[in-house]
Amino acid sequence: MNQLNPYIRLTRLDKPIGIYLLLWPTLWALVAAAQGIPDWKLLVIFSLGVVIMRSAGCVINDFADRKVDGHVKRTNARPLVDGSLTAKQALNAFALLIVCAFVLVLFLNRQTILLSFVAVFLATLYPFMKRYTHLPQLFLGAAFSWAIPMAFMATLQHIPTVAWWLFAANLFWTMAYDTLYAMVDRDDDLKIGVKSTAILFGRFDKAMVFLLQLAMLACCFYAGIILSLQPIYFTTLGLSLGLFIAHQLSIKQRTRAACFTAFKQNHYAGLLILFGLMASYTV
Repeated sequence: MNQLNPYIRLTRLDKPIGIYLLLWPTLWALVAAAQGIPDWKLLVIFSLGVVIMRSAGCVINDFADRKVDGHVKRTNARPLVDGSLTAKQALNAFALLIVCAFVLVLFLNRQTILLSFVAVFLATLYPFMKRYTHLPQLFLGAAFSWAIPMAFMATLQHIPTVAWWLFAANLFWTMAYDTLYAMVDRDDDLKIGVKSTAILFGRFDKAMVFLLQLAMLACCFYAGIILSLQPIYFTTLGLSLGLFIAHQLSIKQRTRAACFTAFKQNHYAGLLILFGLMASYTV
């Protein structure tokens, strides 16, 4: 366990919030595509894929940030900073995770296999974008949302219009909650030159987070119209809105703790929407 512990910390398996934030939208897509309970094989493949690709994303993120994480309060004890692991070991772990993910996707149809290459590209690209643009959250959103068209393709062998509305919803949502995450590190990021939407939005950060969340809910609402979902689904959108409003109140002073808590609690919105989707097909 002592040898595994640095790898567990590197892949953030000890901090599953990222898994939840990636898993719920993936399950939205599987449920919507199947119009109910997804095929068990697809459920297993995509759930395992979420865990593996989130872990791979954390590894390549830490590799990209290995020279700056030591200057950030929240990340100065990560394995590549404290010497628990080397950069080479991190790259080897990333390669192993990508191979495992590719083995999983081989059980899907050819079109989905082709889409998986885009997923790897986006997951690898995101960590380096914070050096060149104030919109790295946009790239993270694309990476976190790509499982949605993949899930529709794996289920239906094509990608309907509603898939792209759900893709857009998750893109906006990811940008919102990752901006909250970036607000935690903003002071440190400004010192070391790392870019983020939290820095870009400046004093309008709270308003922009809320606007992105509203855009997410609007896309989800329209997706529900396309799918002819039941009122319970739209009720969960209202409950999610209530959660977002509560977050606006809690982050009024922009304290690190409040922003981080709001970030973590965002996954409840995704879970609520998943519940609404499933209930719409079972009531």
